Amino acid sequence: MKVFDAKHIKNIVLLGSHGCGKTTLAETMLFEAGLINRRGRVEEGNTVSDFHPIEHERGSSVHLSCLHTEWRNYKINIIDTPGLDDLVGETIPALRVADTCVLLLNAHHGVEVGSDLIWGRMQHYDRPVIIGVNQLDHPHADFDSTVAQAKDHFGGAVTVMQYPVEQGEGFHRIIDLLKMRMYVFKDDGGKPEKEPIPESEKERAEALHKELVEKAAENDEALMEKYFEQGELTEDEMRQGLKLGMMARTCFPVFCLSALRNMGSGRLMGFIDNVAPSALEMPPAPLVDGGELPCQAEGPAVLFTFKTINEPRTGWISLFKVMSGEVTEGMELVNDNTGATERIGQLFIVDGKERRHVDRLAAGDIGGTLKLKDTATAHTLHTPGQAIKLKPIAFPEPRIRVTVKAADTRQEEKLHQALLDIHREDPTVVLGFNRETGEQVLGGQGELHLNLVKWRLEHEQKLEPVFGSPKVPYRETIRRSAEASYRHKKQTGGAGQFAEVHLRIEPWSEGMPAPEGVNVRGMDEHDLTTGGKLVFCNAIVGGVIDNKFLPSILKGIMEKMERGPLTGSPARDIRVTVYDGKMHTVDSNDVSFKIAGTMAFKDAFAQADPQLMEPVQEIEVRVPEDLMGDVMTDLQGRRSIIMGIEGQGRFQVIKAHTPLAELDRYSTTLRSLTQGRGTYSERFHAYQPVPGDLQARLVNGHREEEAVA
Repeated sequence: MKVFDAKHIKNIVLLGSHGCGKTTLAETMLFEAGLINRRGRVEEGNTVSDFHPIEHERGSSVHLSCLHTEWRNYKINIIDTPGLDDLVGETIPALRVADTCVLLLNAHHGVEVGSDLIWGRMQHYDRPVIIGVNQLDHPHADFDSTVAQAKDHFGGAVTVMQYPVEQGEGFHRIIDLLKMRMYVFKDDGGKPEKEPIPESEKERAEALHKELVEKAAENDEALMEKYFEQGELTEDEMRQGLKLGMMARTCFPVFCLSALRNMGSGRLMGFIDNVAPSALEMPPAPLVDGGELPCQAEGPAVLFTFKTINEPRTGWISLFKVMSGEVTEGMELVNDNTGATERIGQLFIVDGKERRHVDRLAAGDIGGTLKLKDTATAHTLHTPGQAIKLKPIAFPEPRIRVTVKAADTRQEEKLHQALLDIHREDPTVVLGFNRETGEQVLGGQGELHLNLVKWRLEHEQKLEPVFGSPKVPYRETIRRSAEASYRHKKQTGGAGQFAEVHLRIEPWSEGMPAPEGVNVRGMDEHDLTTGGKLVFCNAIVGGVIDNKFLPSILKGIMEKMERGPLTGSPARDIRVTVYDGKMHTVDSNDVSFKIAGTMAFKDAFAQADPQLMEPVQEIEVRVPEDLMGDVMTDLQGRRSIIMGIEGQGRFQVIKAHTPLAELDRYSTTLRSLTQGRGTYSERFHAYQPVPGDLQARLVNGHREEEAVA
């Protein structure tokens, strides 16, 4: 298979809301280039891109899919992506390795919710953008309205390159403002006839052409001077200016398309070839150490894995971009993330489920290989003797969490491994274990995302997973000091058990003074695995308790703190001072003092104004301004404290502190309140006191559970 050099490779990612025609456009581009003989249809489940069974069942993309096409001596690598925000784990890796984003807008619906959400993701990567107004053959298509919305949402960089003469079911003519020609398509699309611009369109075409020339000129001083002197630029000069504008993100060219009827795709591919930047022209890739890696054909061989796929018969496939140098079969590379040496056994480029063998891949190209034993997504591989590590991909934190277990307990191990494999493929699927609640917790980007995970477990692994709501990891503490004593005495036929412990407990805080009224002989701080501290003070005088029994008292207290007296939640931030007690020369032992310590602590805890603490999350909710009121009302109903509101373009960002107990399935509620236009992120903020009425309900509920047990 032909191998292209770095200058003739263009990498694009197809982006857009659900149903805007990304997969259809990819199919049309392959057909136009002659790489397939017949165009498949999404509805029929026979496109090159959507080949997974779940995609056939849903009738839409679920996974990113790599394709390529060859057009006029250029290779265009295409990454087709899903349009739903729940599947952002497939979109972000594609954004990371693409050099140009092609954002499709539906000419019927204009800028949709998904368009806005994807635009927000694109902003983090500063990639050049081409906008394709697709489905101009729809009966209700409105090109001018769509462009106006795009300018309103994305800014003045939106630049019309083409416009349709007619739209709707009669759409078949496009005015191209760069070439100043009219493209006339047959009913079945394909290669158009090039004709002069008709008189009826000349005035509009010339006005828009002038705007395009100005947009191209403003990106280069020499071009601007020439434009001022001559009032015009050549086509090549305009291409040069548009490329600079795209790279500076001051120009987002707009093209006309009907991907379904194969109209406009060839012109789009030609523009990608001639104007869109190659990897060689893009800014260097950032390294973890703060340095940069330029894409150079003569540089060291460096790969960046952006996707890992597990195929049942083949095993693990790693998709990567050659960030520098050249990669050949048989080459040994070092994984800078793990230190392992990996041998590239096979090289191929990917077209959906098909793999096409190649001997080598040049800088800027995208390909795949098999069975890299110690390599995962976002790893850097390079020639030995180097020290190169590219910045990893930043995946979003989960927005929804559920507990997961197997209906058949005998399948727990298989379920756990299957979820680990899914996480390796999609890092936005996060698996964890809450030691306090004993629950396996699964995190994802939304209800749909988790439902897709469940589908895979059921259909691919033949498992029966059970999802549920996670328990809230409460904490227990105290608000005042208290003293208690406990005597443990047990007499049996032989040696008995005896221990008496007197202790004081009090709330602990950093820097607090030493205990009053006692002679502290030793003080130890213990960091608890669940957070917070236990400070244990030895104030025994006169040898009433031998030092050898103090560790047993401490052990009994710590075990009780692991399952606190209120609700069985871990206790934290308490200082315990053991100041008196009794022992017996024969009957005292470690077990006796452990029991006495436990019971004395429990009694003191009940008298020390116990307080239940709950985790509070710091959340940021991004919503359209006109829907902010409904979201604010809902947040206040969730016991949120609003910390501030910031404007962010057409959106408002609400910052709040919200109890974790109130955020179960919040992503679903937010989408309902905002018609899918709102998003949020969360991170742990602090543990704060639970309101008294809620604490009483939780404590009573725990007592009832214990009584039943």
